[in-house]
Amino acid sequence: MKVVEEEQRVRVMDGPWSPEEVIREIVDGGVQEDPFYVMDLGEVVARYHQWRELMPRVEPFYAVKCNDDKLLVTTLAALGAGFDCASKAEIELITSMGVPPERVIFANPAKMASHIRYASAVGVDLMTFDSETELIKIKHYMPHARLVIRIRCDAADAQCPLGIKFGCDAVSEGPRLLKLAAVLGLDVVGVSFHVGSGAGECAVYARAVALSRALFAAGAAAGHRMALLDVGGGFAGGTGSDLHEVAGVINSALEQHFPDRSVRVIAEPGRYFAAAAYTLATMVHAKRELLGKEGDEESHTMYFINDGVYGSFNCVLYDHQNVRPRPLQARSDNLLPCSVWGPSCDGLDCVLPAASLPALAVGEWLVWRDMGAYTIPVASPFNGFPLPTVKAVVDRRLWSMLRELWPLSAAGLACEPPRSDIGATDVVSDGSDVVSDASDVVSDAHQLCAVFVECALK
Repeated sequence: MKVVEEEQRVRVMDGPWSPEEVIREIVDGGVQEDPFYVMDLGEVVARYHQWRELMPRVEPFYAVKCNDDKLLVTTLAALGAGFDCASKAEIELITSMGVPPERVIFANPAKMASHIRYASAVGVDLMTFDSETELIKIKHYMPHARLVIRIRCDAADAQCPLGIKFGCDAVSEGPRLLKLAAVLGLDVVGVSFHVGSGAGECAVYARAVALSRALFAAGAAAGHRMALLDVGGGFAGGTGSDLHEVAGVINSALEQHFPDRSVRVIAEPGRYFAAAAYTLATMVHAKRELLGKEGDEESHTMYFINDGVYGSFNCVLYDHQNVRPRPLQARSDNLLPCSVWGPSCDGLDCVLPAASLPALAVGEWLVWRDMGAYTIPVASPFNGFPLPTVKAVVDRRLWSMLRELWPLSAAGLACEPPRSDIGATDVVSDGSDVVSDASDVVSDAHQLCAVFVECALK
């Protein structure tokens, strides 16, 4: 697990602002050369409120693997989210922040023995399994664990299918594993599934919940006290994505198959909270004009930027993301054919093999929205190029509410003074405002974010 910045700083904003305005203010000085993210804390809070409003019965357990940025997980912890951890390091990160072990699920069906021992030592006893081997391993290293059987139920369309690796067959394997767990004296408390990351089908959740209901009956017949349903992840997180349809499917399925409110329901959203909160800024540091030959393809420009597939754009290779750039400075030029390349000397370091952009000069910046999911944790400084830093921003009134919930400055965070007049408020490291009467005028979007927090905390 990498730390992008040893100490993370938060800019507290007054007045209207946008990620693009923050980026523009940072790069206008001409000294910024490395890539960086602008992280909108209000987006995270707004999405947490929307989740709780649309699926009040389903507790979100954030999937730490999606983005382990300390400010993101600290904020979700402050709001009351639980956490889906897949390793010792992720459990250590979350519990070191003061999150109680009851708000953690060790949701990796194939765990290393040392990681199981660590989970036991810190009190994280809720964990998944999907095989005989895992049951025997848990019996040896943590017989008091509360187990959740993971079944397979794949969405017809998913950005990253997971059933090819994890999940037992609910009909042919599930009942047998539940009986084996009973023979071993292990306690199975529930059922989990994951329809696939970035699922493009909503009806799959209804199918999976129905399969889970049948396994609840099989578990009870084997002597287990089944009381937990984990509906996994797969929830979209890009700008403009809508939770309403999938929430309706899940709510209806729960009412049909699990009307008893004594059954606890959790989920493992990752990109839903992380994707839209992060905007990446990259600079064009070189370009190459390729002239088309008669009868061949038209000429195009190769743009070289300061981040690539070994950094933030690993998401293109591993997460199958469709990334879209736009120039930081608004342009009315004609769009011209081009390709976008990363900074390394590897020929595979191609971000976009075919794109259309206005003619760009060396030194211009590109903005990439929805870059918070499966980017930061996987990036590497290959070829010696630095990882992007994270510039976090938050509305002043939102900050005031959050600091009452969680000692953000005590969690390795500090607050950055403003650099210009785009609406930042000076905040000292203990989180207190140094201005006595800042403007209450905020943009519509960020005013909503502040309201969302107030509602979520009542």
